[in-house]
Amino acid sequence: MTNPVEITATARKWVDVFTTRSMHDWTRYVKASGLSMPQFGILMNLYHRHTCGVSDISEHMEISPAAASQLVDKLVQSGLLERQEDPLDRRAKLLTLSIRGKALIETGLAARSRWVDELVATLTPAEYEVVAAALGTLTQALDRLEDKRTEKPV
Repeated sequence: MTNPVEITATARKWVDVFTTRSMHDWTRYVKASGLSMPQFGILMNLYHRHTCGVSDISEHMEISPAAASQLVDKLVQSGLLERQEDPLDRRAKLLTLSIRGKALIETGLAARSRWVDELVATLTPAEYEVVAAALGTLTQALDRLEDKRTEKPV
């Protein structure tokens, strides 16, 4: 398959299947955790950023500071987030995941991608080589695309 239209169609189909399957498992895990998707989104944000303030969460989620603060308060009360004084500004608070919050996210990430492990286990050695090469190529292309997006105009 060397036709760009066919490759694009195949890639789109894979993205649809991958997204649907991942989101189904992710949504099921989030519901089972007893959290809302916005609450879980805050935990994921902190998992990747490690620390931030309520205003950062408000901006990232495109919600009001009051709404972000309410979500954060519930997560702090449930022991999933920790709030500490910002050493650079004593008036501000920094948020981090608690040990329990980090464990919840890591378990969720594993649950979300478990089906990928099962899928890869069904591949023959020859298929594995082809898929590994193709995914490596796509990852490199995505890196180039991201580099272009983050380049500053000269």
